[in-house]
Amino acid sequence: MTSTTTEAPSVPSLFGGPVAVWADGATKVYGSGETAVQALDDVTITLPAGRFTAVMGPSGSGKSTLMHCMAGLDSLTRGRIVVGDVDLSRLNDRQLTQLRRDRLGFVFQAFNLLPMLTAEENITLPLRLAGRRPDRNWFDTVIDTVGLRNRLKHRPSELSGGQQQRVAVARALVARPQVIFADEPTGNLDSRSGGEVLEFLRRAVDEMGQTIVMVTHDPIAAGYADAAVFLADGRIVDLMDQPSAPRVLDRLKSMEA
Repeated sequence: MTSTTTEAPSVPSLFGGPVAVWADGATKVYGSGETAVQALDDVTITLPAGRFTAVMGPSGSGKSTLMHCMAGLDSLTRGRIVVGDVDLSRLNDRQLTQLRRDRLGFVFQAFNLLPMLTAEENITLPLRLAGRRPDRNWFDTVIDTVGLRNRLKHRPSELSGGQQQRVAVARALVARPQVIFADEPTGNLDSRSGGEVLEFLRRAVDEMGQTIVMVTHDPIAAGYADAAVFLADGRIVDLMDQPSAPRVLDRLKSMEA
């Protein structure tokens, strides 16, 4: 896979230590001419490895666009995204697919489980598609961490929403990705189930050294993160270390004032 030896720039960084993913002048424009919409406006930031980062902002702020571009699900108009040592702008479609499969994990609001497969089969499906077998010791660690030991033979229709999302989290974790991108992972859950999923994401960072980047509009969800990035009109407007729900809520209110 094509890589770049360029070091991360001296830009807003949330912590010291190794960088998992960084954006350099990331700009994304949809459409052209008078109908053009600039979703990202020259965003430059580094996100640390082994940490939990929340990306927040009002509707239309660019937060989901930034995550999708960082995850290789969408391309930039200008600038670049680097994951580890890989410059996504240098990859063709096949290489991008390989990078997403082998080095990234995804958790979405809609769970995206296959209804005909059991929980265990859903969890191991990405590995099987890649021609890899799960490391049984790691698989057991992940299953016990997310509390699914007695649900592995159940199909999604036999699981609660919270349990289905835990299956999705386990599916992302079991491949040991460099980064897990989570897009509103608790958006379809009640507060109790959402809290359980956030606890599991927090444990994945603390106990497994996982890197998680989560887009959320929920101040409570952001309170589980190590840091929060705030966007407005496609630009980064604030960084918050050790966010709490009240502090995040106050910041969001000030952005809307």
